[in-house]
Amino acid sequence: MTEPTRAERITELLSEYGRTYADEAGIRLRDKPSPLYQLLVLAVLCSTRIKADIATDAARELFRGHLRTARTMAGADWQTIVDALGRAHYRRYDESTATALIKGSELLLQRWRGDLRRLREEADGDRGRLWELLQEVPRIGPVGADIFCREVQGLWPELRPYFDERALETAGSLHLPTTADGLAELVRADDLPRLAAALVRVALRH
Repeated sequence: MTEPTRAERITELLSEYGRTYADEAGIRLRDKPSPLYQLLVLAVLCSTRIKADIATDAARELFRGHLRTARTMAGADWQTIVDALGRAHYRRYDESTATALIKGSELLLQRWRGDLRRLREEADGDRGRLWELLQEVPRIGPVGADIFCREVQGLWPELRPYFDERALETAGSLHLPTTADGLAELVRADDLPRLAAALVRVALRH
C-alpha cells in the first residue's frame, strides 16, 4: 500500500479534524469587538487543565447567557458566571475562572475600551509584542496566547503563519513540514487556522 502524499494527508486532516475551536464554541469570528472578545474568553477557558470540549461547552453557555462583550461580562453577577460554567461541567476551576473573566473584562475596558483591535494597534504589527500583551489578561499564559493567535491568524495577517510547538510536533509525526512556513505552503491562507486546529486536535487525541 502506497504512502499518502502530503496533499492527501492535508486533505484528510482538514476533513476529519479541521474545525476551529472558535467554530466549535459557536463564535462567528470576525474582526469586530464582540467576536474577538468571545475568542479571548475561549482562550481563558482553555488555559486550565480541562478538556477542550468542556471549555468550548462552557464558552457556549456563557454566550447563551448574553456574556459576549467585555462590558456585559464586567457587569455580570459573579454567581451567574459560576452557574453558567457549572452547567457545562467546568468544575474545579469555575469560581477562579469567573473571577478571572470579570477582572479580564475590566482590564480590557480600562486599557483598550473593550476592543481587542486596540490591543492589536498597540502591538503595531509586532507578533511577539501582541503575544505578550495578551498575557496581561488574567489567566492567559503562553498556552492561552497561542490559542488566541492560532485562531485569529485568519483575520490578522501579521500573525500568519501561526503554529505552536504542539502543532509543529504533531506535523512532524505525520511526516509533514515542521516549520510554520513549511506548513503554510500546503494550504491557502484562510485555511491556516483550520490546519493549526487540526494538528492540535490530533495531538490531544493521541
